[in-house]
Amino acid sequence: MPEILPIGWFHTIVAIIAILAGLAALVKDKLITSKNRRGKVFLVGTFLAAVTALMIFQHGAFGPGHGLAIMALIAIVGGLITEHTNIFGKFSPYLQAMAYSGIFLFHMIPAITDGLLRLPVGAPVITTINDPLLLSFYGLFLACYVIGLGLQWRTIKRQHAAS
Repeated sequence: MPEILPIGWFHTIVAIIAILAGLAALVKDKLITSKNRRGKVFLVGTFLAAVTALMIFQHGAFGPGHGLAIMALIAIVGGLITEHTNIFGKFSPYLQAMAYSGIFLFHMIPAITDGLLRLPVGAPVITTINDPLLLSFYGLFLACYVIGLGLQWRTIKRQHAAS
């Protein structure tokens, strides 16, 4: 694996901050919203991580990480539109939760892939992206997304019932 360049370090640090802010929002608020500091840090950090990901060409060409960065940018825009417009009526908050939670998936896939391919230094846990351990992590992250999204949708439904 090539050494991490300064832009790669910046990308990694910003992404970690974004993930932690998003997790804090989910734990404290049960939802991610751009209307509070945790949500803003999550969205801005994700935006910076996605933009910097588009500048990293570790393998010399456009790759899956670039595709996930583009999907994260689309999810940010879609989430903001559904959060601030009511374009989809009563479904807007559900779509917002889907978009913002999807961003976690877009963070975690390259994070675990790169981490397991790089660490420990000199003897990484995996040597190929087809490793069963890595594929198991992908399945686990997808399951967490589905369960987490279901819990958020339940929270939204309860909020609507209470109002």
